[in-house]
Amino acid sequence: MLSFRGIRLCIVFFSEKICTVKRTIRFIVFSSLSFAILATSGFTSESAAKSGDRFKPTWESLAKHETPEWFRDAKFGIYTHWGPVTVGAEDGPGGVQWYGCNMYKPNSPTFEYHRKRFGDQNKVGYKDIVHLFKAEKFDAEDWAELFAASGAKFAGPVAIHHDNFAMWDSAYTDWDSMDKGPKRDITGELEKAIRKHGMKFIATFHHGFSWRYFEPSYKYDGADPKYAGLYCQAHEPDAPPTQEFMEQWLSKVNEVVKKYQPDLIWFDFGLGNEKRNCITPEYQQRMFADYYNWASRNNRQVGVAHKHRHIHAHTGILDFERGREDRLVPYSWLTDTSVGPWFCQKSVPYKSVDQLVDVLVDIVSKNGCMLLNVGPAADGTIPLEAKQLLLGIGRWLKVNGKAIYNTRPWQTFGEGPTRNIGGGFSESKDKPFTSEDIRFTRSKDGKTIYAVVLGWPGAGTTLTIRSLADKPGAVDITDVKLLGHNDRLNWERNQEGLKIRMPSIKPCKHAFVLKITIVEQ
Repeated sequence: MLSFRGIRLCIVFFSEKICTVKRTIRFIVFSSLSFAILATSGFTSESAAKSGDRFKPTWESLAKHETPEWFRDAKFGIYTHWGPVTVGAEDGPGGVQWYGCNMYKPNSPTFEYHRKRFGDQNKVGYKDIVHLFKAEKFDAEDWAELFAASGAKFAGPVAIHHDNFAMWDSAYTDWDSMDKGPKRDITGELEKAIRKHGMKFIATFHHGFSWRYFEPSYKYDGADPKYAGLYCQAHEPDAPPTQEFMEQWLSKVNEVVKKYQPDLIWFDFGLGNEKRNCITPEYQQRMFADYYNWASRNNRQVGVAHKHRHIHAHTGILDFERGREDRLVPYSWLTDTSVGPWFCQKSVPYKSVDQLVDVLVDIVSKNGCMLLNVGPAADGTIPLEAKQLLLGIGRWLKVNGKAIYNTRPWQTFGEGPTRNIGGGFSESKDKPFTSEDIRFTRSKDGKTIYAVVLGWPGAGTTLTIRSLADKPGAVDITDVKLLGHNDRLNWERNQEGLKIRMPSIKPCKHAFVLKITIVEQ
């Protein structure tokens, strides 16, 4: 028997207009144009090359693109997993981070949770959860102000997650935040607020996996063709994505680029080389070329982050989900991780400021940047725990940011006993850093080395930095300061290393930065 909540959901769904007449006409026009061109060329007009464009849709041509200098300088950014998934995830059991998929899997705890809270999946599906996502307390200005206070230099939303719900005002689907749920252009509001606070704007795309994500729904309400715009057209589990699906994938990316002009776009898995799970290379190459050419025509420096080494051999910024490089590498790269769960989930613990600062320092020392996720509540507010973490990082960066922003790697990333493994999803095996672990960066002009000590050695103790020992060919050191500490330090240098006597009072919480002025020999 359908619950009262389920009946209410159905009433809300059937009483709500699908979209305005103006939007319907616009969507039909865009779709007709898209499919007409698809039949003749395989790509939309939005991705048609213009004469004189610098980049062609080939790996050879795309390899000419360079990582933007602003990205190499920025080091720290924030993005937000937020959308209809949050409605189910907030109070749900384990596994709800993929709510729209797992709610249709009988062997998942999310399946029974959904039935008890919302109703039978044949009657109350993910399409109905969309209508409960109201974002009634969302304030883009509040978010942007918090992100700026955290010290982030770039920020933006998950523009579209695996659930295929667009968080912008889209002409290619009516399953978007303007037509359903909040009835607001979330991406547009954030773009204005984030730029107002001096940060670069980014958008992330996860919809390459939408083709697979809703396959379990086809045994329930997902089989209904009238919901194909959300669930994708019902298909066999092993069927590769259709050209129509990939056309939609590309069109949505290009639409966000043209409407909101992001400085960086980021892609979740889905650009790999497994045919049944991925966007084909032809569409991948077109996406890169479209974005790079748009940037070139508009004199913009942009980057594309993704998770695939075989593509990185040609172009883009390599990203590691909840992991990082374990060594210093010559190319810029990115870690995407989170303050806690991806989407807001009350039952999942958060990390500490100390953990996040140490990881940020470790990443930067190896030529990387960190993209930190925050999962807002369904109503649009940032959870207090997450807010406190971001402000804590901001306080640390206010004192020690010179060792992070606008820096480049030194000749070695660090020293000390703690060595963590590299690669995606490796952070769960991380060992905590100690006061013996030191990470290095250098100023862009090469005149300063920053030695970041990842734990307080103790008041009055002598810290030895062995990588700066007085040996043939080593740099000359003219001064040593502790950021946040105004008094002079006692230091000396010999063949064992640079020895610094620590002051009696900590200059800040968490990691501690020694600013070392050098003269190259």
